[in-house]
Amino acid sequence: MASERPGAVEQHTIYQIPHDQRHGTFRDLFTIWFGSNIMMLTIVTGALATTVFKLDFPSSIAAIAIGNLVGAIFMALHAAQGPQLGVPQMVQTRGQFGSIGAVLVVGIVIIMYVGFLASNIVLGGQSLHTVFPGVSQNALIVLIAVVSVVATIFGHDLIHAYARILTYASGAALALTFVWMVFVHGLPAGVMHMNAFSLAGFCSMISVGALWQIAYAPYVSDYTRYMPHDTGAVPAFWASYWGCSLGSILPMILGALLGLVAANGDPVGGLTAFTGAAAIPIVVIFSVGIAGTNAMNLYCGVLSTITLVHTFASSWKAGPAARIVTAVVLTAIGLGIALFAAGNFLTNYTNFILMLLYVLVPWTAINLVDFYLVREGDYDVAAFFSAEGGVYGRFNKPAIACYIFGILIQLPFVDTTLYTGHVANMLGGVDISWIVGLLTVSPIYYLLARKTAPKPAAAE
Repeated sequence: MASERPGAVEQHTIYQIPHDQRHGTFRDLFTIWFGSNIMMLTIVTGALATTVFKLDFPSSIAAIAIGNLVGAIFMALHAAQGPQLGVPQMVQTRGQFGSIGAVLVVGIVIIMYVGFLASNIVLGGQSLHTVFPGVSQNALIVLIAVVSVVATIFGHDLIHAYARILTYASGAALALTFVWMVFVHGLPAGVMHMNAFSLAGFCSMISVGALWQIAYAPYVSDYTRYMPHDTGAVPAFWASYWGCSLGSILPMILGALLGLVAANGDPVGGLTAFTGAAAIPIVVIFSVGIAGTNAMNLYCGVLSTITLVHTFASSWKAGPAARIVTAVVLTAIGLGIALFAAGNFLTNYTNFILMLLYVLVPWTAINLVDFYLVREGDYDVAAFFSAEGGVYGRFNKPAIACYIFGILIQLPFVDTTLYTGHVANMLGGVDISWIVGLLTVSPIYYLLARKTAPKPAAAE
C-alpha cells in the first residue's frame, strides 16, 4: 500500500487510482472537512442569519445547526463512492447521466467551483487588509490566489496534509476568538435580544446551511478516491459527516454573532475589532485557511474541467502537466472575478449560493439514489472513459429528465431577491424548494431507473 507524499507533485488526474497506490484512513476525512471549513467564508455565511435574514442569536444558532446537520447527511453519503470506484465525483456522474448527458452537470459544477474560488479570494484579501492596512487589498487578493494555485499544483496529498494542520490551527483560532470576544472584549448588553425570530428568515437560514453542505457533494469522491478499496462506508460517512458539520456550524455561529455586534454588520471588520491584540494571528490563520479551502475548490474544478474536455477528446490522456495548466487558467478566471466583485461582495455572494441550491439538489438526489438503491455501488468504471459511454451510453434520458424536472419543480417555492415563486409568496417568504426537490426527484428517479438502468458488464 502506498504512503502519503505531500511534498511530491501528484501524477494522477481523473483516471481510476490503482489499488496499490491507495492510502489513508477514514480519520483523514474528518480533518479535511473540519479544517477546511473553519475559515472566513464560513464565518461570513453564518453572518447572513443576522445581517440578511435579521434573526436573533438563539434562532440563528438553531437554524445554522438544523441546516448543516440535515445537509451533511447528503454530503457524507458520497464518501463511500471514492474508495469503491477510485475516480473523481464528476467522472462517476457519467454512470447516471451518460458520457454526454453528464456535461450539463459538470459544466454547472465548474461554475460553482470558480464562484467559490473567487469568493474565497475576495474574503482572504479583505481579511488580511484589515490587519495589514498598509498593503493594497488587491495585492493581498493576488497573494491568496497564488498560495491556492501552488497547493493545487502539488495536489491531493498536500491538500490533505494542509487540512490536518488547519484542523488544529484554525480550531485553536476559533476557540480563541470566542473566548476573547466574550471574556476579554465583552459583548454589548442585550445581544441575545437583538433582531427577532421570523419563520421566513429561519427557514431561509436553514436552507443556506443545508446548501453549504450539499454544495460539497461534488467534492467528496475527489478526496476519498485514494483511500483503500476496503474502507468501510459507515466510518467514512461519520468521519465526513461530523467533520463537515462541526467545522461549519461553529464558525457560522461566530459569524451570526459578529453580524449582530459588528459595525454595519461587517463580520470581517468586526472580527478585527472584537479580538484586539489577538486579531493579527486570528485573521492570518483564518485567511491561510481560505487559501487551503481555495486549493480544494481549485483542485476539484481542475478535475471537473479535465473531465469536461475528456468527454469530447476521449483519446486524450491528461497528466500532471494538464492539471497544472488548467489550475493556472482557472485561477486567473477566479482572480478576475474576485477583483471585479470585491466592492459588492455580500450581495453577489448571497445570490450566488442561493442559485446553487436549485441546481445541486436534484443532482445529489439522482446520484445517491443510483449509487445506493439502484446499482448498489456496482459500476463498470472502464465505461466511464469510453467515448460512447459503454453500458451507460451517451445520454441517460431518465436521469436528465429528472434533473431538469428537479430544477423546475423548485421554482414555485423559490424566494430570492432575483425571483420569488408564487408558493413562496403564499408561505410568506419561506423557501422550502430544496426539500421539495429532494422529496420529488428521489422516488421518481428510483422508479424510472429500476426499469431502465443497465447492469455493468464488468464492475471494477
